[in-house]
Amino acid sequence: MSDPRILPPDLPVPPDDGACRHLPGLRIPTLALPATTGGMVDPGRPSSAWTVLYCFPRASEAHAPPPPGWDRIPGARGCTAQACDFRDHHQHLVALGAVVFGISTQPPATQKEVATRLKLPFALLSDVGFGLTAALRLPTFTAGGLRLLRRLTLVVRAGVIETVFYPVFPPDRSAAPVIDWLTRKRTG
Repeated sequence: MSDPRILPPDLPVPPDDGACRHLPGLRIPTLALPATTGGMVDPGRPSSAWTVLYCFPRASEAHAPPPPGWDRIPGARGCTAQACDFRDHHQHLVALGAVVFGISTQPPATQKEVATRLKLPFALLSDVGFGLTAALRLPTFTAGGLRLLRRLTLVVRAGVIETVFYPVFPPDRSAAPVIDWLTRKRTG
C-alpha cells in the first residue's frame, strides 16, 4: 500500500459545484459529536475563539485499502495528508486564536486510531449519524457503498459560519488559506 501522506501528481481536481454557497452566515446547530479526545464536543457552541472545522471524506485506516477507484474520485484522496497539514500548522492556527477540529462520518473508533497514529494535537469529531451534515446540508458523495463528506473547511465565530473553503485542493496544503484568512481578519 502506498503512503497516504504522499499524493499522486495526477489527482483529479474537484469542481466548485456551488454546494457550499448557502453556508456563510448560517448558525452551527447545537449538536454534540463524539470526539477522539473522549467525550462529546458541540462544534456550534458559541465561543470567543475562531473554530476551524475541516471536513474530510475518510482518513486511511492502518491496514484497510481505500474504496475502489478512490484516486479517480475528484476530492476523495488526501484525507491523511490534509490531517497532517493541519497537524503541522496547528500551533500557527492556535496563535491566531483558532481551535481546530476535523470532522468525518467515520465511526469514533476508526477516527481514534487515525488521530493516535498521526499524532493529531486536535480532536476528530464523528458525524456518523449525519446530524451535522443534514442540518447544514453539507455536500456528500458515495464511494464503496459509503456516504462520505466532501472536503471543505468552515471557519466559525460565535457559532456562526464566517467563511467556507470549498472545494479544498490540494488537500495537503489546506491549512494555508485558513491561516491567510485568519491573519487578514486579525490585522484588518
